[in-house]
Amino acid sequence: MAISENNKRIAKNTLFLYVRMLLIMGVNLYTVRAVLNLLGVVDYGIYNVVGGVVTLFSFISGTLTTSSQRYFSIELARENIKALQKIFCLNVTVFAIIILGIIILAETVGLWFVNVQMTIPENRLLAANIVYQFSILAFGFQMFSIPYNALIVAHEKMGAFAYIGIIEVILKLVVVFTLTITGSDKLILYGILMSLMALLITNIYRVYCRTHFVESKFFFYWNRTEATELMSFSGWHFLGTMAVVVRGQGINLLINLFFNPAINAARAIAFQIDAAVGQLSNNFFVAVKPQIYKYYSKGELVELHNLILRSTIMCFFLVSLLVFPVIFNTSFILHIWLKNVPDYCIIFTQLVLVNSLIDSTSGPTIAPALATGRIKKYELIIAFLIGLNLPISYLLLKFGEKPEITVVVSIVLSVITALSRAFLLKNIIKMPVRNYFKLFTKLILVSLISFSILQYVFIDMEDSWFKLIVMSFFSTLLLLLIYYFIIIDSIDRERIINFIKTKIN
Repeated sequence: MAISENNKRIAKNTLFLYVRMLLIMGVNLYTVRAVLNLLGVVDYGIYNVVGGVVTLFSFISGTLTTSSQRYFSIELARENIKALQKIFCLNVTVFAIIILGIIILAETVGLWFVNVQMTIPENRLLAANIVYQFSILAFGFQMFSIPYNALIVAHEKMGAFAYIGIIEVILKLVVVFTLTITGSDKLILYGILMSLMALLITNIYRVYCRTHFVESKFFFYWNRTEATELMSFSGWHFLGTMAVVVRGQGINLLINLFFNPAINAARAIAFQIDAAVGQLSNNFFVAVKPQIYKYYSKGELVELHNLILRSTIMCFFLVSLLVFPVIFNTSFILHIWLKNVPDYCIIFTQLVLVNSLIDSTSGPTIAPALATGRIKKYELIIAFLIGLNLPISYLLLKFGEKPEITVVVSIVLSVITALSRAFLLKNIIKMPVRNYFKLFTKLILVSLISFSILQYVFIDMEDSWFKLIVMSFFSTLLLLLIYYFIIIDSIDRERIINFIKTKIN
């Protein structure tokens, strides 16, 4: 397939994913508030804490999703439908085994934890147990949908992925409406409805795949060697994923150890904003990832190297568009959103956004390593670097540093980790490290230049909606110009000009 056709597909799929993201974010903001009002603080807290026990068992789902997408995309690129069907059926079988194992844990250790260790009002204990059982069901349905979800992404059918996401948010609104008109126990009903919604969405994924992809027709298939390879790959990738989770939760514990829960709350708010910003690059990269897998499987390494560099630029640019206005208007935005802003929340948010900007480059350098399957050394080194956050932060806090030093440590280590990923790719896919280092340095420099210009232009302007809107427009224009003349090469500039001419004519 021509590179221009691939670029058009990536752009189209990215658009679908952004529409999906905006709808889901908007509906989620409404439904969280509505459900909180309908259930009340106590019952809402019970639902989230009970459901959280089940979530503890589902930490591997993200790793398994990535593993499934990797194997599906590679077999699609090879146009080996029989092999693709076998690996799909093997994935479904492995997922069934994992789901069964997690259900056993949830019905033993998890059930004990809910009834013995949790603080739940006695008059709501029965309702909590009922909700817990339906949460386990919902989790099982969601896990079972992962192979079908991964198959849709591997086929790059982001339109279907987006439409199913829209159906899901509509169902959430139906759940809220049902809660408003019922007189029964709303907590139990909410648990039942969320479980039914998970079942329905899973079946929609399944029916879509059965209708459009012949390889999704399930039959029992087991190959010990292939299953071992799949689990080994997932296990090593899980190590890197766990390092990120441990970093986040470990720093939380350190802050609680040296300070107080109010500082934890400030950090949590900052990371909620970070998660929303991260969706900008994540949605773009979901559309790019299948192309990375396919280029590697076909041995088209030059095209792969170029796609890594281009997607790094795009991820960094997309996050910059939001990060710059928010950093300069953090206080105004937080006071509008929260009214009472916790101490350290502003500085936490600003530093976390800088870290998010650096981390936006990670996706384009993680996927190529995953494509090769040779990730043991890669994941060990990256997990070690990410894990350094804890001991370094502990020592600095022990010597009396302020809580925001933990994010500064994360920023420094994120830069080291980003460059280390590129160096590791040199050995894995023969990527020219010099080109990546040059690009990364340019991205950092243009960010510092943009920051300085914005600081100079808006330094005397008071916080207001007018400042936020004007700065958002000005920073977008500034970044577009800087990226056009400094970051992208002459070939891409020519493509942009030709594209604009085509649209005008």
